[in-house]
Formats: sequence, C-alpha cells, structure tokens
Amino acid sequence: MCGIHGLIHLDGAPVEPRWLTAMGDATAHRGPDDEGQHIDGACGIAMRRLSIIDLAGGHQPISNADGTLTIVCNGEIYNYRELRAQLQSLGHRFKTHSDSETLLHGYAQWGDAVVEHLNGMFDFALWDARRQRLLIGRDRLGVKPLYVLQDSRRVAFATEAKALLGLPGVRAELNRDALADYLHLGYVPAPLSIFKGIRKLPPATLLAVERGQVREWRWWRLPHAVDRGATESEWVDRIRAGIDRAVHMQMVSDVPIGAFLSGGVDSSAVVAAMAAHSGGQPIRTYAIGFEGGAAEQLYNELPYARRVAQLFGTEHHEIVVKPDVVGLLPRLVWHLDEPIADSAFITTYLVSEFARRDVKVILSGVGGDELFGGYRRYLGAHYADKFNALPAWARRVASATAARLPADRHNKWLNMARLAKGFIASAEMQADARYRSYLQVVSREGVAQLMLAAPRPGADDRLAAAFSAAGRDDELNRMFAVDAETQLPDDLLLLTDKMSMAVSLECRVPLLDHELVEMAARIPGPLKVKGGQLKHLMKRALSPQLPDDILHRAKRGFGTPMGAWLKKELLAVVRELLSPAVVRQRGLFHPEAVSALLADHEANRADGTDALLALLNLEIWSRVYLDGRASADVADELGQLAAARAAGTARPARDAVPA
Repeated sequence: MCGIHGLIHLDGAPVEPRWLTAMGDATAHRGPDDEGQHIDGACGIAMRRLSIIDLAGGHQPISNADGTLTIVCNGEIYNYRELRAQLQSLGHRFKTHSDSETLLHGYAQWGDAVVEHLNGMFDFALWDARRQRLLIGRDRLGVKPLYVLQDSRRVAFATEAKALLGLPGVRAELNRDALADYLHLGYVPAPLSIFKGIRKLPPATLLAVERGQVREWRWWRLPHAVDRGATESEWVDRIRAGIDRAVHMQMVSDVPIGAFLSGGVDSSAVVAAMAAHSGGQPIRTYAIGFEGGAAEQLYNELPYARRVAQLFGTEHHEIVVKPDVVGLLPRLVWHLDEPIADSAFITTYLVSEFARRDVKVILSGVGGDELFGGYRRYLGAHYADKFNALPAWARRVASATAARLPADRHNKWLNMARLAKGFIASAEMQADARYRSYLQVVSREGVAQLMLAAPRPGADDRLAAAFSAAGRDDELNRMFAVDAETQLPDDLLLLTDKMSMAVSLECRVPLLDHELVEMAARIPGPLKVKGGQLKHLMKRALSPQLPDDILHRAKRGFGTPMGAWLKKELLAVVRELLSPAVVRQRGLFHPEAVSALLADHEANRADGTDALLALLNLEIWSRVYLDGRASADVADELGQLAAARAAGTARPARDAVPA
C-alpha cells in the first residue's frame, strides 16, 4: 500500500528527480515508511510506501534481473502467493517476497494480460525500457484511485490529484465541465475530475505511452448475463462460500489487522468470516458513535456493534465522539482532492484515525449494499407497483399530501416523511428516471437554476451513459451495474481510500472481491430483493452465523447527522460561506437560488442536507485549492465564525438568508 506517481515526456526530454520528490512530498501521508524513484531518461516513476507485506524486502520501485522492467504498485495483490508459485514454475526468479513483484514477472510472462490474473485492489505504473513504454493501470472496481494529466508535452499520473499540482506549468483550476455533474450527483464521475486538465483513469482501465503515442482501453467489465438456472438455495451456498473465501484471502498481512464494525449486515459478515479464520485469536474490531442529541443518536450503532463483537469474541474498541466538524472539514477536503456531498467521509476518517492507533490494515464491509441489494432505492419498483395499483383519485390525493409534508432525515418521523415523498414522487416514472430521482443531490433542473453559466451544450450525462452500457433484462442488476460505474468508485471507494490513507491506514474491501462481484452480478434481482426485503439472499446466507436482530434491524447508513449540524454547529459557517456576497464573489451560482435552498432546509420544507454540503464543501475546496490557502488557515477562519456564534457575538450573515 502506498501512493504512486510519475511522468513521461512525449518529446523525450529528461525527467528531473526534484519533480518526483515534490509529487511524493504532497502524498507523504500515504507512505510514511519508505520512498523511492526510478528515472530512465524521459520517464520517471516513484512511490511513497506504507509497509504491509515483506516489510524488509518490499522496497519500490522493483526491477527485474536485467533492469529492463521496473514497477511501482499501490494496493495489494491478494493472490500473489499463488501467482508467485505459478511464475516460478515457469522459470521466473524472484528477488523479494513482495506482492508487487508478482505483477512485474507476470507482465514479463503475459504482457498486458497480466491484469486479468490479478485478484486485488491496485494501481500501478510499469516501465518497459526495451520498448520505451510506460503502462499504468487500475483495478477492476476502482478501489484505488488514479489521476492523469495529459497535454502536448507529457503524461503524468498520481494516486492523488494534489501530487500533480506541483509539476511545472500546472495550477489548480476549476473544471467547469465537471461542476454540473458534481451538483447533480454529489461527486464528480470519471473520467472527469474537479480540476481542469486532470482526469481520473476509469476503473479497469489501462493506459500505455509508447514512443510518443498514447493508447487507453478498458480491460474488464461487470458481466450482464443473469443466471436463472440456479435455485435460491444454491445461490445461498455460493454467497456464503464466496464471502468466506474473499475475507480469508484478504486477511494476508505481515502487520496487525482489524475490522470496522458497525453492527450492520455487511461489516458483521466480514467479522464473522474473519473470526472463522483467525486461528482462535480474537480479531480487533473498531466502532464509532456520536455524542449529542436525538439526531446524533440516530447514528449511534454501538449497541449493535457490541452485540456482534460479543458473539465472535473480538477484541472490541469503540469511541464516542463529538467532532470539531468545523475544524475538520478543510483538512478532510484537502485530503479528498475533490469535494463530495457524502458525509460518510467524516465518519470514515474518525474511525480510521481511531483504528490506526493499533493496526495498519483494516477490513471494511463497503460494497455489500451494491452487490446484494441493500439500498432503499432498490425497492423503487416494489413500491411503485403498489402505488400504481391504487385508484387514480387515491394516487392524486397521496401525491398532493406528500408534496406538503415536512422533511428532515435526522428526525425519525420526518425522515419517514422524506422517504415517502421520494417514493411517491417517483412512482410513475420510468425505471431509469426513478433511479436518478433517488440518487441525485440536485435535480438537473435545479442545477440549471443554481448555475450562473448553463452546462456546456452536449456535455455527457454520466448516469445516462452508464445506463446505456448496462444490461437490459433485470432492473435491479441494471441499477447495480450503474452503481458500479459511477457512485461506487467515484464516491464511496474514493472517500474510503482517501480518508483511511489520510492517517496511513490500509482499508480493504473483501465484499468487492471481483469473483464475488461477478457472481453477484449473475444473481436474478428478484432473489436479491424479495417481497420488499432488502438483501434477502445475503441474509439467508448469513443466518447460520448472525442473529435475527442483526440481520433484520433497520438500515442506517455510515454517515453523520450532517443535516442537524447544518442547523446548529455549522450554521454560522454555512450562512457565511453560502451568503449572497460570498456566492456572488465566487461567481458560480445565483445567490438567491442558494439562499432559497438554505431557507427551505432550515424551515424543514425540504431536506437540503446533501445539496448544502455539496455547496459548502465546494466553497471550502475553492479556498484551499483555488485560493491557495492552507487548510489550517481556512479551519481557523471557520472556527472563529462558529465560536462567535456560540458566544452570541456573531455578526449577521452577509445579506442574511431570507426566512
């Protein structure tokens, strides 16, 4: 696990070592244990290392015996022992016990097809000196991020975008083509990034630069063919065996390892499998809760985590926090590279920081909701059928009533009203439009009303493109395929990687083992979600290991009470940073539209949590990256605003938000 970076000049100009050093310094948090670089004329590749496997011998870059092949690799190759044995039987001699070296010898044996042999999470850069060829690539699901800067003179790459900003002639500029997507979805989908001139390499993609020519191609896609020949019981057995195999494989490590444990189905499934393969030793588990009022208690899952920890005899650690969210936001936005509207980045950072006191590697349950049908949006068709079975007059009354309901996700009853509003409003839509309505942060119409400059004509619709590439004969698996192309890599996995690596913690996601993913993609949707029950098959598979009160408890996302914080702890900050004067000066949005959004949220007329967080984080990102201010300086500024409000001395927000 580390951060990789490098560049190649298309005109043959030599690479200067200081450029690679500067790129590595920007991502030192990813690899505090070691660093290295390799330069061969016009190409330079480098890394910062967090030592996990072969602590003494795993220094990178790694070269083959005659120095013609050199690699840097970020992540883990979980099947490296099997690959090593296979390659040794073919005559390859290894210098280390590192998992990364198997990729090097695999390339010598199989060429670019080496990636098809890998089971893991990774991005890598390989320099082939004989061919004067640079090959960079990313894992199937996009667990590890990779950014690319390409212009007429060079191609540069880095695990984090900030590393590219130190190169000559590069500065942080807003990519306005990405802005509409960001507001609509709450994240920037690949291949765009929030930085002008910097893009994300999509998951399962290889990019080769050879003698001045650049070629890019996709090497894996999620299968779309559904297997209708297996019985439900057969699928249950396959799921149980697949989870067990994936978790066991990802427990390989030469350093202490643990697991995040929320007490939800996914994290509990991972812990159960870890306990079965721990050799009788208690595994370490980590849980987090929030201190505060009713809103915070909605996110307190500690009793469930404790229940699972006791069930499997784990060495359980938990922390209850009242985070200084005002002080955290600028630092975390800097680590993220790109602003997002998913408050799970805060929770992920806090629990990662807590776990890092004991372990270097953590296993997470990320991905289970996508694979096995765990999101409420997967019930859209189920409830739409029930709603559309009502008489027309009843549907009209229900729609009119729902439109007037208040909404607040951090109050039990108002959250139910919020969900009901969403389901009823989308019930008569086509499936693709219904999915979009559940997932969007701001509607496309709302984005047009917010933005001063209309989105560029002909700009790609990333969700529409993902739907076009998805299968046609199974609605739930169609949504799964779209999730795997968009939200999963560019929101959930991005924040998981950036927030864990911010504290030098390697986070593994065994439920996204590609063999398990491929199997899940073939399960008929009506079996995954059956009779309105989310994760029906997965829960059956886990029933011998987990009790009903864990399997069938109410779902709660791994987020924060952000909506409540926006009305309390963050109120002064939001009113200042989204004030008409600030919005007008930034020059991106209509001030009155932003003010109306904030007013509706404060009055509970609509739940604007995600939209306001998107706008707030974008302004914080702008201050850090576009204005070139240190994140600590921005945090101090925001802290003073919050402190003044708490002391009752806060000045009115500029052009106060209308009531």
